[in-house]
Amino acid sequence: MSIVTEVAAAPAAEALARFEDSLRFETDCWDVHSVLGTPQQDFVLLDVRGTEKYAQGHLPGAVDLAHRKIIGSKLAEYPADTLFVTYCAGPHCNGATRAAIRIARLGRPVKIMPGGVTGWLDEGFELVRA
Repeated sequence: MSIVTEVAAAPAAEALARFEDSLRFETDCWDVHSVLGTPQQDFVLLDVRGTEKYAQGHLPGAVDLAHRKIIGSKLAEYPADTLFVTYCAGPHCNGATRAAIRIARLGRPVKIMPGGVTGWLDEGFELVRA
C-alpha cells in the first residue's frame, strides 16, 4: 500500500458530487480566456491584488478592485445577478478567496480563478501592461 492509497478513495458517487460541486465555486484560466471579449462573456473579471500590481500586468478586460476595497457601493453599477470572477497572484495567494467572501457576503454570485496571474502565464496567455 502506498501513501496515495493509504486513505481509500471516496466512492464514485461521492467523488462525482464533490467534483461537480467544486465547479460551482471556481473556474480556470483556460475557461476564462476562451470567452474573454466574446458575446459569451457573462461575468465580470476582478483583479483583486491592488492598483500597483494591476498596473504591472493584469488579465485583459479585468477590473482593478482590491479585495480590501470590495463594498456594496463598488458593485452597485452591476446588476444584482452579475457573476464576479476573482483572481489574485496565484494558488499561493488567498486574495481571490478573500474577495469572494466579501462579494458573497454582499449577496452576489461569485467564483474564484485559483490559478491567478501565475496560472494565466503558465497557460501561455499574455498580460495587459498599463
